[in-house]
Amino acid sequence: MAAVVDPCSFSSFSSCVTRHLNLYFHVDFDSHILRGDVALTVEALEDKLPSMILDTKDLKISKVTVNDQDAKFSLGTKHNIKGTPLEITFPFELSRGQQVIIKISYETSPKAFALQWLTPQQTAGKKHPYLFSQCQATHCRTMLPCQDTPSIKHTYYAKVSVPKELVAVMSAIRDGQEEDPHDNNRMIYRFRQPVVMPSYLIAIVVGALESRNIGPRTNIWSEKELVDLGAFEFSETETMLKTAEHLAGPYVWGQYDLLVLPPSFPYGGMENPCLTFVTPTLLAGDRSLSNVIAHEISHSWTGNLVTNKTWEHFWLNEGHTVYLERMIAAQMVNEHFRQFKAMGGWKELQESIHTFGDKNPLTNLVPNLHEVDTDEAFSSVPYEKGFALLYHLEEQLGGPEIFMGFVRSYIQMFAYKSVTSEEWKAYLYTYFKDKVDILNKVDWNGWMHTPGMPPVKPQYDTTLADACIDLCQRWIKAKESDLCSFSPADMEKMSSHQKIEFLALLLQENPIPLSHLKRMQEVYDLNAVKNSEIRFRQWLRVCIRAKWEDAVPLAFQMATEQGRMKFTRPLFRELYNFEKYREQTTNTFIKCRASMHPVTAMLVAKDLKVNSTASTHL
Repeated sequence: MAAVVDPCSFSSFSSCVTRHLNLYFHVDFDSHILRGDVALTVEALEDKLPSMILDTKDLKISKVTVNDQDAKFSLGTKHNIKGTPLEITFPFELSRGQQVIIKISYETSPKAFALQWLTPQQTAGKKHPYLFSQCQATHCRTMLPCQDTPSIKHTYYAKVSVPKELVAVMSAIRDGQEEDPHDNNRMIYRFRQPVVMPSYLIAIVVGALESRNIGPRTNIWSEKELVDLGAFEFSETETMLKTAEHLAGPYVWGQYDLLVLPPSFPYGGMENPCLTFVTPTLLAGDRSLSNVIAHEISHSWTGNLVTNKTWEHFWLNEGHTVYLERMIAAQMVNEHFRQFKAMGGWKELQESIHTFGDKNPLTNLVPNLHEVDTDEAFSSVPYEKGFALLYHLEEQLGGPEIFMGFVRSYIQMFAYKSVTSEEWKAYLYTYFKDKVDILNKVDWNGWMHTPGMPPVKPQYDTTLADACIDLCQRWIKAKESDLCSFSPADMEKMSSHQKIEFLALLLQENPIPLSHLKRMQEVYDLNAVKNSEIRFRQWLRVCIRAKWEDAVPLAFQMATEQGRMKFTRPLFRELYNFEKYREQTTNTFIKCRASMHPVTAMLVAKDLKVNSTASTHL
């Protein structure tokens, strides 16, 4: 098999590999930088190796040593997406199998994409600053020089110096703390990660954090204002972990902590090992959105333990994780619920493909990412097109128990490794060697290398969706004289997930009349619902699309007070498409851009056709 090339990395991982990182960070809230060093244990894969290349972006490198000997280094030409290659010339040639320790002293830039520095005013407590990282997909290189490719996996150890009134946590096992010997106003927190993992899973948070224990291997971390609500919301975490272990095999990471971040965190969750990050928009007070936690738990096997070899194969991480997440749902609720969530996922896929355009090559399951920014490529396609393929295979090969047997075997086969779609497919054919005739009938090119919707639409059970479909049709067909027939009872027996589905169905239709919307608010009081998915992601979009001006201030408020891209980007797009408010939408974004996460700001700027440069993210 030909050597794998990662179009998103400069690093020379075919000639040498990182086995371990030893990190020291001095967190400087005044300058918004991390200052310190990283020691990489690197192993040569070929003889007479004279040098190696690491990924960096906006880092200031001051010194490099190899086995304590000074080494020459040079920074190459900066690439607008990939950053700047750092070439290190060894003081001596390396032999195949030889390991050396490369120590690099450096500091980050205040505009590092991996890091968001929050003022006290941007936190729940309003008293202390806050720092969090988000390295996926290719931003670890803005936090430390490394082989920033998921092809490479390594362990790590870290020491982090922070102001005494703050606490540091990382994607690793906590390993004690002590007063900083160089500054008695600071503490050093220590961490160890003994399980190999790719660079994008290195994560750090520093803030006025507290924790609550909610299970034998789980603590909830957050600012004190949110920590008890988080402990309530995520109290079923251990049950989910045990269910996932039953399905996928032993949990190898030891600790499974959850950290509720401030509102600007751009994603629903991030599967950092030992410390899953989650958005505060999940704190609905009704435990209804725990599928996000099931998703992040599932990543402990598919993504973290078995990893896509490059970002072109991202669906291997996300498609399998959605599949496993929904299998957990089937175990903890029932099979009807798994089918219902799959139907909702199909709608999300339709929406993503509509947004990108059905001829856009980024809607391929395996896209070409040469000269493509992975943040701009991000969508529900690898999640839901990937899931749809796996569900289609499940249907063809004998049902969920049989196909889950393959998923578990795939995890065991490729544990602690990185894998391509070709390797996955080859193992699928090996595992189902007695069903090759069925596999040969799958339109592999249509599924993997063709843009747009999949070549086959799976047949999902509609039991839980029927009530949503019926209610949606009643509203669409209702005349003015029919509006009095609607009542709160229409929704009383619906779960939060069904309410989301009802509104998602409305979004697929032409906007309903304003009189209908006002009656809907009158009988269902959707403006008062705390569940963020219902109120903001769906209801407000239905209102804006129908040009109900009363909803505009609420939409602006939600688009700017939190930064979860699942909410922020669609709300800004809907407001921008409401022509009367287009200029206000653009001006509101420009005004709020400085407080947004850099990735969110960059993508909303593109959505609104606002000029976006790196310097405007601060």
